Amino acid sequence: MTIDTARNQAPPAAHGKRPEMPSARYAGLALLVVVVGVLITAVDTTIVVLALPEIQRSLHVGLASVIWVIIGYLLVITLLSTQVGRLGDMFGRVRMYEAGFVIFVVGSLACALSFSELSMIAFRVIQGVGGALITANSGAVIADTFPKEQRGRAYGFNAIGWNTGAVLGVLLGGVIVTYISWRWVFWINVPIGIAAVAVATRVLVDRGERQRRRLDVWGMLTLGLGLFGVLWAMVKLTSQSLDTTIAGYFVGGVVLLVACWLIERFQQEPMLDLRLFRVPTMTPSLLAASFQSLANFAVLFLLLMYLQGARHLSPIHASLLLVPGYVVGGVVGPFAGRLADRRGAVLPATAGLGIQVLVLLAYAQLGFRTPLWVVMLVYAVGAVGAGSFFPSNNAAVMKAAPGGAFGIASGLLRTFANVGMVFSFAVAILIASQSISKHEAFAIFVGATTLRASAGAGFISAIHAAFYSSTSLMLIAAILSATRAGPLQRLRRV
Repeated sequence: MTIDTARNQAPPAAHGKRPEMPSARYAGLALLVVVVGVLITAVDTTIVVLALPEIQRSLHVGLASVIWVIIGYLLVITLLSTQVGRLGDMFGRVRMYEAGFVIFVVGSLACALSFSELSMIAFRVIQGVGGALITANSGAVIADTFPKEQRGRAYGFNAIGWNTGAVLGVLLGGVIVTYISWRWVFWINVPIGIAAVAVATRVLVDRGERQRRRLDVWGMLTLGLGLFGVLWAMVKLTSQSLDTTIAGYFVGGVVLLVACWLIERFQQEPMLDLRLFRVPTMTPSLLAASFQSLANFAVLFLLLMYLQGARHLSPIHASLLLVPGYVVGGVVGPFAGRLADRRGAVLPATAGLGIQVLVLLAYAQLGFRTPLWVVMLVYAVGAVGAGSFFPSNNAAVMKAAPGGAFGIASGLLRTFANVGMVFSFAVAILIASQSISKHEAFAIFVGATTLRASAGAGFISAIHAAFYSSTSLMLIAAILSATRAGPLQRLRRV
């Protein structure tokens, strides 16, 4: 069967009528395209981490500003996730998904041509807009394409795309930064993205029912400025002492977040649709995603701090130790998703979080003489936990979402997860910077220097404290996940 034939077998939905599920061949092609999109965005997440030291030196970026190359990208995705998911409900999820590819390619091209600190951060923001369109609509495209009983498995293959992309990012990033130029970490997105757009326009078809939506401008502004204020203050605290300016940003951010919550309560079509929290399992699923990200996203950075700073490994050697973990996580994802389809999401999701709790406790025991194969093994076990949690939790959210709100639910899930990711770094570095100077902790984090012997014991102690903190947050996520057992079992019988 040709691509055009598959496309013809999946006609768009008639207005007001829910379409039949597409043929298996079309569903397979559509899933392949979505997985490729997730893969590309995952590559860009890990590959840029390895390029931070070179970006800092090449563009003369201040030490405290270089981290915004990553945080700015994540913050934009966090802010726009629900809004671009709503655009998908309004104008077609596939159309918005494809538009995300185009914007992502343009942003990558601009990043490769960056000429200053401000231009790099600004172009990463553009890239983040494209990433938001891709990530927020990918889950909704899967929900439109697969019936409820098959979505867990589909999200499992999505996890393969993410883990494969993360592995490629680690491998390509190490090679490119070491032997070519940091600019090529962005250049490589251009041909891949163009090819992906060409295939997506021939394969994907909008099947979801169009919905009239309104963009929540005030909610978006207050949430964005509130998150920025709090995050700016926390990042500043990693490099300098508390003063009135930092306190003002933090307090102002909290006030704006409270204002956002009040606005959302009275909006006819809010950005954060609080009515979805009345759906059984939705609240614990979203909060579990947020706390898991808050605990887990910092792990990669903390391990790189440990391997590069305490163990004096090069970026490429440190990252190669983590590759097996990404491979294992990608293999586990589909099996966990299939188990979620058959037995419900509670068991694989909660078990995955429990595994991650134990892994974080193991990380808190790392020392100067810990065999490196132990680090590699523990990271792989942690990937089993993550590979079990993500597809199962995603399936639970989309199964609970009303049929006409897949885009909003998918965007809301990404918002909660991304809020955790954005703040995970700041929390970990704040804790880690208590035992050595803030400047040195930050420099080790971005790979600009290695650990001085005189600071060794204090640094290891700080790393342990950060891992214990992450363990507590992961335990909260596991408890939240476990509370879904009763509602989810009832939902499966609907």
